[in-house]
Amino acid sequence: MMVISALTTLLAIAAVVVVIGFRMYNTHGGPITDITLTVPKGARVMSTLATATAISVTLDIDGKTEVRIYDRKTLQQTGRVHFDIEHP
Repeated sequence: MMVISALTTLLAIAAVVVVIGFRMYNTHGGPITDITLTVPKGARVMSTLATATAISVTLDIDGKTEVRIYDRKTLQQTGRVHFDIEHP
């Protein structure tokens, strides 16, 4: 009876390891590679965020905040958000 229990436990652990390995190596974006995204001269990168489909880069450009959004697969810019102070 102990042998069956041990084999069942070993099989369950192996299944978990296989699932974790599959998820790590079978990502939607493919393997991580070295990439370079260019920003305007003098801009300061404040933060970055990567999701399954996009990369978001928050920049400080001459004292103004801007967020640039890039497609994760093609690295093409898909959007820009500018922030400005509202004047009454």
